[in-house]
Amino acid sequence: MSQCIVIVQFDLPKRSEEQAIRGAVATAPIYRELARKGLIRKNYLNGDAGTGGVYFWESRADAEAWFTEERIAQLTERFGVRPRLTWYDTHVTVENPAEEIRVNGRAVEPA
Repeated sequence: MSQCIVIVQFDLPKRSEEQAIRGAVATAPIYRELARKGLIRKNYLNGDAGTGGVYFWESRADAEAWFTEERIAQLTERFGVRPRLTWYDTHVTVENPAEEIRVNGRAVEPA
């Protein structure tokens, strides 16, 4: 089963580094708890194109269980703008810190 990446983007002005860090650190515990629900990693985004996050999930089903219409409505209320979600299946990951290549979440030997 492939893993899933969801990119969430909000069309908002770029925040200062301090604002971005403060906002991310405040909400990070929510995403730590999602490890039990299939979230592998979340990277917070802050750039000229807006703000948001990159979510790396164990499966598309795990991602869909989190990103419900209710969740989208909560995010829209919180940020004042509806987020855009882009969904990707990801079959191969190069995991440099672990010195691994992963296919569907499992380490493989290079070809």
